[in-house]
Amino acid sequence: MDFTLTEEQEAVRDLAAQIFAGHSSPSRVKEVEAGDERCDRALWAELAAANLLGIALPDDVGGSGLGLIELCLLLEQQGRRVAPVPLWPTVVLGALPIGEFGTAEQRERWLPGVGAGDVVLSAALESFGPEPTARLDGAAWRLDGTRLSVPAAHVAARVIVPASSDAGLRAFLVDPSGDGVERKRAETTSREIRSHLVLSGAPAEMLGGEGVVEWLHDRALVGLCALQVGVCEEALRQAAEYTSDRVQFGRPLSTFQGVALKAADAYIDTEAMRATLWQAAWRLTEGFDASQEVMVAKWWAAEGGHRVVHATQHLHGGMGADVDYPIHRYFLWGKQLSEELGGASVQLARLGAAIAATAPGGRPMTGAGG
Repeated sequence: MDFTLTEEQEAVRDLAAQIFAGHSSPSRVKEVEAGDERCDRALWAELAAANLLGIALPDDVGGSGLGLIELCLLLEQQGRRVAPVPLWPTVVLGALPIGEFGTAEQRERWLPGVGAGDVVLSAALESFGPEPTARLDGAAWRLDGTRLSVPAAHVAARVIVPASSDAGLRAFLVDPSGDGVERKRAETTSREIRSHLVLSGAPAEMLGGEGVVEWLHDRALVGLCALQVGVCEEALRQAAEYTSDRVQFGRPLSTFQGVALKAADAYIDTEAMRATLWQAAWRLTEGFDASQEVMVAKWWAAEGGHRVVHATQHLHGGMGADVDYPIHRYFLWGKQLSEELGGASVQLARLGAAIAATAPGGRPMTGAGG
């Protein structure tokens, strides 16, 4: 596989980098974090004006008709600036599945608004208990149950909610501010606002059929990996700059062996995260089965990302402990992304179960004498 970017992909990356760098300074991020929404509306409008919100949307709804790889390049640049905009929930969790599985009416209702920056979407994928249940009430669907930690639900027009029905697990579009929905506000490690949704006969609209939730889950994990690569890459760059400028005993800190080894380990982790991200994204783009590659990528984003943000904060010494210092935001984002939709141990358990299920006879493969 050749992961060299095309000229078009480089243009997407460079444009995204320019916009995020110009609108997500540490002081601006701090200002947005002090607000009620925790969403930078000015930056969101700039991304829409550049048609970056529609980068992976079909061209028949005003999008650019590109794909997951280009979207991951965009998410990576967001991670580099820890920019507080609902890009992952709106485009990855909401717009991608509507574009792939939605009816003509659903696509026309929601996707042009996403590209224009007028519509925020999300999905309730975090599962800490039984799935919500879906039941038919006449010709309409109604959902009952609870979903926790739903990103951007406080500003979203629709949330995709997985729910168990008589036909199996299906995806449903729900209005988070509509009848039968109670939103409970919460704040995450990364200072992002989330909502716990309590559904009591909430009206819902089915999205697609069988397999939508699994399709969405894989792409959600890959999106998280792209964000984590950006977070870790920039945190490492800042640590390298800090230790090169900081002098102790007449020498830059970066020349000390202990500092250099810690930075080298963080670099290796970041590059491993990048390689596994592109492996998973490429396979999904090409239509190959990528379930195991996605879990491997998320394991690296969780395990490697955890190590990188701890190391880069440690390399800042006492400054790294200052919650107002920029590197601390990368630490918080890295921790949040590591655990989102399952941390390292969860991914290993899923991967082990998947390998066992595909072994001859459906049994775990063992070595000689095992």
